[in-house]
Amino acid sequence: MRNTTVLISGASVAGPALAYWLQRYGFEVTVVEKAAMLRAGGQAIDFTGATHMTVLERMGMLEDIRARQTGKTDMSLIDASERELALISGDFTGGDIEILRGDLADVMYKHTADKCEYIFGDSISALTETADGVHVEFENTRARTFDLVFGCDGIHSRVRKLTFGPERDFVRHQGYYYCIAGASHWEAQDASRERAHSFGYNEPGRLAVSGGSKAGQMYLFASPEIEYSRDDVAEQQRIVAEKLAGMGWRVPEMLAELPTLDGFYLDSISKVTMKSFVKGRIALLGDAGYGNTLAGFGTGLAVVGAYVLAGELAAADGDYQAAFARYEEIMKRYLRMADGANAGPFLAPKTKLGIRARNWFLGSRLWTLMLKYTDSAKNDIDLQNYPEIIAAR
Repeated sequence: MRNTTVLISGASVAGPALAYWLQRYGFEVTVVEKAAMLRAGGQAIDFTGATHMTVLERMGMLEDIRARQTGKTDMSLIDASERELALISGDFTGGDIEILRGDLADVMYKHTADKCEYIFGDSISALTETADGVHVEFENTRARTFDLVFGCDGIHSRVRKLTFGPERDFVRHQGYYYCIAGASHWEAQDASRERAHSFGYNEPGRLAVSGGSKAGQMYLFASPEIEYSRDDVAEQQRIVAEKLAGMGWRVPEMLAELPTLDGFYLDSISKVTMKSFVKGRIALLGDAGYGNTLAGFGTGLAVVGAYVLAGELAAADGDYQAAFARYEEIMKRYLRMADGANAGPFLAPKTKLGIRARNWFLGSRLWTLMLKYTDSAKNDIDLQNYPEIIAAR
């Protein structure tokens, strides 16, 4: 097979998922991750439907993931006196399986660490494609040449920036920011435990959530783009406190606790829009190529995308041009389900009337129909059985 040495940037979910399939098909895989170690905790993410379950089962990870899943969390949307106005069921927010992002990354790492090379505490500084491969320079490690490079490094992808251009050309701000805090640990689900519960309080353009598996605290607020350092947590906490200032309910006490909580993360709700997420010997996977923050599709898209990308490469005997074309064709059809999704206006409507309309919608038959459509869309892909196809050659 041709083009067997590959570099993957990113060791969260998309990267290790792609590493698993590529090493299984005989590729020599290196994964580089700028963090010094795997990030623990993080926001809870979910998988839903037969397509997701099939891929996880074919990876041999489904039972390990089930063993570390969180409890599903119902969220009551309340007024300032804690009267329930509407309910968002944990069956919707938690899918069929919900697990902390860090726990999922740990499962995938353990299934790949002895077969792939992982480099932590480093990142790519330059990419130069040649006739024979991609010359890669790193911040700390000596330069190397790989046959193929994959950007699995999230919505702020370094690989996308170096290969396709600046972030502003592809990442579209959706008018909202979200923050999670206190999401470093959650006990594996115990069948005897009561279902978890969280509480969400809205004021126009703002939402504060307390409790549950998604995070100890979660905030959403409408805002134009804000310039801040992604490495300065104290600055980010000040931004959140300023944007949520004056809210009622228990929000002032929650904000006072913010500096004491671990697992803090602030980012915009944004969408990545690209005409093509492959270029030469380089391809993007997951949020790097088609991210849509909080839309409910990201992790599933990344895991399914990894399965398709690796499968097409192996089926094409390493012919990356043919494989990348097929990968893009298949995923663009699948991505239609996420087009136009924006969680911001739904979770934090900008007017009192919008909040009342959203609450009514949550109790209506229209909400039930939308859930059925969403579940159907997540399975709208012709999922080839690549392992059987390749084994039969």
